[in-house]
Amino acid sequence: MMELAHSLTLNEQAVSQIPEAKRPVFVFEWLRFLDKVLVAAHKSDIKDCQKKLVSQLLRQVTECPGPSTRKLIAKNLAALFSVGDTVDLFETVNSCNDILKSKDDSPSYLLTKLAAIACIGAMHEKLGRMMGRSFEETVMLLIRSLKSAESQGRMETMMTLRKILAGLGSAACNCHKDIFKVAKNGMTDRSMVVRCAAAKCLLELSKEAQFMYTSELDTMATLCFRSLDGSNYDVRCSVSLLLAELMAKTQDVKLLRGSNLKGAQRTVDDVFTILSSGFLRGGFGFLKGTEMIKGSSVSREVRVGVTHAYVAFVAAMGGRWLERHISRFLNHLLLELVANPRASATHVDAVYSRKCVNFILRKVLGEFLGEKAQISAAKELCQIILQQMNLIGDITGEGSTSSKDNGDASTSQHVLVCALQELSSILQILGTSASPLVAEPATGIVQPVIAVLIHPSHAARLSAAWCLSSIAVALPSQLCGLIDRCMERMENLKASVEAVSGYSCALAALVGGVSQCPLGIPHSKGKKIFALAEDLLRIASQNSRLSQQRTQAGWLLLGALMTLGPAIVKNHLPRMLLMWKNAFPRSSKELESEKARGDAFTWQVTLEARAGALASMYSFLLHCPELVTDDVVRRLRAPTDSALIMLANLTNTIKSYGHQLKAHAAMVRHRLYQALSMMPPESYEGSYSSLLRELVAEFTLTDNVSNTTTSLLRSMCHHDDSVILGSWLQETDQKAVEDQLQPNSASGSGALEHDSSYIYLRCSEGETIPGPLPLGVTVIDKSVQLFGIVFPKVSHNKHRVQMLEHFMECIRQAKSARQEAVQMNIFTAFLAAMKGLVETKGSLGQEDVRKAALQLIMSALASSNPILRCAAGEALGRMAQVVGDSRFVADKAQYSFDKLKSSRDVVTRTGHSLALGCLHKYVGGLGSGQHLNTSVSILLALARDNTSPAVQVWALHALALIADSGGPMFRGYVEPTLSLCLWLLLSVPPSNIDVHQCLGKCLSALITTVGPELQANTSSVVTARSSFLVACAVMQDHSDSLVQAEAIACLQQLHMFAPRHINLTTLVPKLCATLSSSHLLLRRAAVACLRQLSQREAGEVCEYAMTLVDSKDWKIDITETGLEGMLFAMLDMEDDRQLISDIHDTLVSMLQRLAGENLTRWLALCKQVLSASNESILGLDEEAGEGEGADDNEDDANADATFKAGADPDSHPLVAARWPTRVFATQCVQKIIAVCEEISPDHFDLAKARKMKQHNYRSDFLVLHLSELVRMTFIAATSDSDQLRMTGLQALQNVIVKFAKVPEPEFPGHVILEQFQAQVGAALRPAFSNDTGPNVTATACEVCSTWIGSGVVCDLSDLRRVHQLLVSCLQKLKSGKGSSSQLYSETAATMEKLAVLKAWAEVYIVAMNIEEAFEAKHPTEDEDEEFDNFQGGGESLLSLVTPELVSLSKHWLAALKDYALLSLPTGNGKIRRKDKLSLLSIFDHVTFPLFLPNDSVRV
Repeated sequence: MMELAHSLTLNEQAVSQIPEAKRPVFVFEWLRFLDKVLVAAHKSDIKDCQKKLVSQLLRQVTECPGPSTRKLIAKNLAALFSVGDTVDLFETVNSCNDILKSKDDSPSYLLTKLAAIACIGAMHEKLGRMMGRSFEETVMLLIRSLKSAESQGRMETMMTLRKILAGLGSAACNCHKDIFKVAKNGMTDRSMVVRCAAAKCLLELSKEAQFMYTSELDTMATLCFRSLDGSNYDVRCSVSLLLAELMAKTQDVKLLRGSNLKGAQRTVDDVFTILSSGFLRGGFGFLKGTEMIKGSSVSREVRVGVTHAYVAFVAAMGGRWLERHISRFLNHLLLELVANPRASATHVDAVYSRKCVNFILRKVLGEFLGEKAQISAAKELCQIILQQMNLIGDITGEGSTSSKDNGDASTSQHVLVCALQELSSILQILGTSASPLVAEPATGIVQPVIAVLIHPSHAARLSAAWCLSSIAVALPSQLCGLIDRCMERMENLKASVEAVSGYSCALAALVGGVSQCPLGIPHSKGKKIFALAEDLLRIASQNSRLSQQRTQAGWLLLGALMTLGPAIVKNHLPRMLLMWKNAFPRSSKELESEKARGDAFTWQVTLEARAGALASMYSFLLHCPELVTDDVVRRLRAPTDSALIMLANLTNTIKSYGHQLKAHAAMVRHRLYQALSMMPPESYEGSYSSLLRELVAEFTLTDNVSNTTTSLLRSMCHHDDSVILGSWLQETDQKAVEDQLQPNSASGSGALEHDSSYIYLRCSEGETIPGPLPLGVTVIDKSVQLFGIVFPKVSHNKHRVQMLEHFMECIRQAKSARQEAVQMNIFTAFLAAMKGLVETKGSLGQEDVRKAALQLIMSALASSNPILRCAAGEALGRMAQVVGDSRFVADKAQYSFDKLKSSRDVVTRTGHSLALGCLHKYVGGLGSGQHLNTSVSILLALARDNTSPAVQVWALHALALIADSGGPMFRGYVEPTLSLCLWLLLSVPPSNIDVHQCLGKCLSALITTVGPELQANTSSVVTARSSFLVACAVMQDHSDSLVQAEAIACLQQLHMFAPRHINLTTLVPKLCATLSSSHLLLRRAAVACLRQLSQREAGEVCEYAMTLVDSKDWKIDITETGLEGMLFAMLDMEDDRQLISDIHDTLVSMLQRLAGENLTRWLALCKQVLSASNESILGLDEEAGEGEGADDNEDDANADATFKAGADPDSHPLVAARWPTRVFATQCVQKIIAVCEEISPDHFDLAKARKMKQHNYRSDFLVLHLSELVRMTFIAATSDSDQLRMTGLQALQNVIVKFAKVPEPEFPGHVILEQFQAQVGAALRPAFSNDTGPNVTATACEVCSTWIGSGVVCDLSDLRRVHQLLVSCLQKLKSGKGSSSQLYSETAATMEKLAVLKAWAEVYIVAMNIEEAFEAKHPTEDEDEEFDNFQGGGESLLSLVTPELVSLSKHWLAALKDYALLSLPTGNGKIRRKDKLSLLSIFDHVTFPLFLPNDSVRV
């Protein structure tokens, strides 16, 4: 029946014949078809039916259309008058105005009014000044209607006013003031969607209304701050963009040139003052109930919103403006925002402010500046660090700053933390490209950072330590020098409290960073650090003023030492076990005597020592699992058991000596929980009782007066619950600051000073700087995790029942907010226990345990807190999974059925809806099949409840869970569920975003259920497929990014199952447009879809994308480089790992399918990316002389490396491709070579290629682009990034191997690579300099041997250039002064030596083969009189090797001996098997040719 909708005019006869319920879908399908037709139609095509079309569209306006339908009606009306005659235009406008004038306020007539408003907006936007002066009456009607309109009407009116402004431009100036007035009111509306619409309306108005950014600027800023108060994410995005654009317009001289208004010209300082007033003082709290930061007048929403505005302001001004104002910008953020006392009224407030400023810095400096500008920014940050250190003491660090004014120190610490953290981020991004920052000691960054290590603030010292670690990781050659420097300074300043603390943190951070440096450090460094740590612990008690700091420092260093792994730690393990044992009382008698002695300070030091010992134990268990034998575990039990006994008696000690011990005691508990969680739970089985008592007391807040909640509850729930929990904010670009607004305790307040041990631990994925949560939260987190491990091991039912009953009692005794906090902690622990039981395949226990657990769960299903209801539903599902009893599932499902049928309150309905969904999800389709029909029917009924969007959301979410878990059993429910989803999509207001998002999840589950059946052509499948496509179209047109992302995901699934039915001509342009979205979720979805499309239809995808270049219909950021260029450009802007991985996969798929046919295009694309390295290109001319390709230098030097269109080149310069993108481009070059090799050998035959090119000029061959290949590999091999250099050298070797034997037709007896000798030599030479890492040198040695052995070079005098590089390496090897001998690990030095020996061995093999071949060919002739290919001036290749053979033979035999010893069985030697395998891997890495030709080496 749907095919009847595909006509120019509506088939009214068909409409009358279909059921009432399906008519909206039919009409919507017709409107979709009409929309496609009108885009390409001409006036003559619609002349005869235009009047009827207008009539039919206006009739649909009065049929109470839903949101999506009215949007299409409006769009088609506007397109109809744009293409056809405008005779009926004013009559149509009058008809819409008449609807607005109506006094009918009934709910049914509301949809008609909304449709009329939408039509007015679309016509004005599309037709603009063709509307004449009718807009004046219309605007007045719209403004008057706002007084009595509900939220939907207010939102639609605001959007229509925006469209009128957009269409008419300056012609609507008479209405600007009136629109400005009502939009201002909309900015503080209680409905968030109205605020969004008002902000967008004002943004459009600002394009013409100059007064908004001149005389009314301060008013607008205040209004924006008020609008941000109590806002949601969408409002913050919209309002911050408005605020930023207004500020940016004040800096546009062209806009202000004709303005005579007072105060029109604003300086940059004025802009910063306005923005900082919002950051520091915020709005005026006009809305009640918003969360205010304690001790501050700024709500968190305002602060986060202004943070967004800073980023948007710089984006509007452009990278060039930022480069010019970088010093002022950094000084403003760090010295005027972070340093302001208002930004740090409390510790949490200070952490939040620092996070906001660091977010601004990271987004701005990371996205808008190229690598050179980032280096300049890093130097500016160092200047600020120097200024701050000058405030508090001698920057040279020769003395302690503890006597300086503490006021200066507290003011400067937050500035220093922000500056150092951003400096760390810049270093991590630049990698070895950051070498200019340390090249000159006097002007480098190392000295200022080291100076901060003696700052009075612990937070500043930790940040400086982390920054030093970042320097070492980015520039591994600095690592050993920094370690030595810190150890020396620590020795010289050992009487300073700050020096002991700061330099120990720096050493710990540097040692922790070794794991990220593949080249490592010498073995001796670990021994020295261990000795230092041991010495610190030994002398800690000698000076009471330093005892605490020395204790902290000693254990911190030992914890860091554990990160070096088993090879280093195994030698120190006996001493470590002894120290761990001695850190705790050895007997109960010693424990008792300990209580009676000491004072508060002594206990502080004692607890600090024991916390440090447990932290180092945890680090050992985490990083050295191979050393954790049964004997080691047994010996570790003594300190852990002692710690448990001590904790049980610590309460009295705290009472005796004061509450200052509380934090230290909490840290001991935290460390103990960490260590025990890494040990086998069976090893401390005897301590379960006392341990569980501590854990339960911890998360039930027994001894904690604060209402602290765990941060783990959301992670314990299922990922699909994000729509209920709001955790989708974790998937936004603004996650770092949006975390502050989450309801959990201290959410988003992670800071390094909360836990010093994080200084040597690896950052979690997605983090660049470690941010442990406050101790109060982390100790509860660890107790919850450990409870989840221990609970499944408690086998006695009685103990489990007691715990569960105790949980209920704790909840009953707590009141109000405390009760909620206790409940959240308990449910997180219970969920952890259920997960543990599932993983260990354990049993929950007998009936009494089940009853107690159910009582706990059911009480929370009726909680008013949605997070608790969600947790309860998850717990019920997990419990059913553990119990594994169908009767239990049946009883619980029936209980929920009864509750849903009898209850009418939202809380009960939502809770039990989710309970049904979780039961099905965790038990599976087979385990819950008998309840499927009832569950689906009840949830379908609840989803139809338009009176409660919350109930709809939870019911639809539960339906999606059931559909996902039901599999084929759900197939019979697809049609009714799909029908409901489609009806809701067409009727639910767009402001109910959660409902639309749940509908997307539900559709996704339904598509999976139908699966490959979607390819069939049966009537039911055709109908279902059509419905899916209609549903996707509705969601694609939604204004919210989450819903659009769901639409793309659904289309991706449909393409997987029924690719023939997805129209790529419309899908690909939409995906390309989405790539420029400001929403991470949307970009992720688009790239994921393109990744799938490119695996099947790469050619079509790229072809459709190319049609968008300079397209007027699509405002897409795409140029002649097409979609491929756009994806390459995204690599420089994105930092989401999954998104970058998907972009890589997409480009590789396109390359593999298209590069063979479009060689020129793909090679030009890679060359354009690599040409960002202009210095290397210029270096080519200096070193390569007159090699081929030198004529192109000027063009390449000016080449841009990114592909962004539409940007003003003056204010928004193109940022050169960063080194990771260039590495990928170089890898693409190698993949192109591999693709060509698979396609045809003609790609490597110059004669054939030229001949075939003459016959078909369109044909293309790789050999014709050899000069470009050499040039690209040269650029990569001579860059300032080690990773890029290695990739470039590997690519160069690949080129040599593939083209070494290709003859040059014009010069018989020669090969085409001969002309590139200079380039190859120039590419290799930098890799053999003294400051080059052994990994780069080793790779270069391989290229050298390949080049020499390839036979390309005929003249030995030419060959000597490369040969001399190998000779220089060999000389270092002879003298034992290799570049890696003192800076890197012995493993790295061995790798370099073996690479050199391997290169010489390969050259020797080639030389011997040539010699033998020559002797076999000329057995009687004197070889001195003949000249072989490798002979010149009476010499052969062998003559180059012979002088070095004496030393080479010794080294070769030594290497063979080492290899033989390592290959012996493990039991025959003293070397551990793991170490043997590690050492053998070095030999395997260089693939050392163990056996040379002939029986002996000729000397």
